[in-house]
Parts: sequence; C-alpha cells; structure tokens
Amino acid sequence: MLKGTRDVIIRRVQPVSIHGQLSLDIYFVDVDDPEGDQHFARVGAESAPRVLSPGDRAEVDYLLGSVTAVRRTTA
Repeated sequence: MLKGTRDVIIRRVQPVSIHGQLSLDIYFVDVDDPEGDQHFARVGAESAPRVLSPGDRAEVDYLLGSVTAVRRTTA
C-alpha cells in the first residue's frame, strides 16, 4: 500500500528498547480476515496509543508500504 489505512485486530504488543529508545513491536491481523496472515510493524512509542492490548481493534496508517502510526478504534 502506497499510502492509506487498514482496520486491524491487535494480536500482540511487545515493548522493545533499542539504544535506550522505546519502540513497540505490534503484531496484527486484518479485521476482514482474522484467521489470515499475521502482520508485524515496529513503531516508536509516540506513534501508538499508550495502552494497546491484544484483541483491541485499531487503525494502522501506511506510507510507502511501512506502518507509520497505530490508533485504537472503538468499533
């Protein structure tokens, strides 16, 4: 995806410290295909909600095929 968003279900969130800077490894699946392939993204802590848990629905922003931000949704 060049630029856009995707609705997902969070499967796992793992904090990672790289040289003292916190990042999050986020594993997710598409809302339309919850049994399909699991995807992975590493984002900075500032690009994701403070509390993000497995089972949460979220919206993932893409730019040039890379995840740039994650936002939790209510639906």
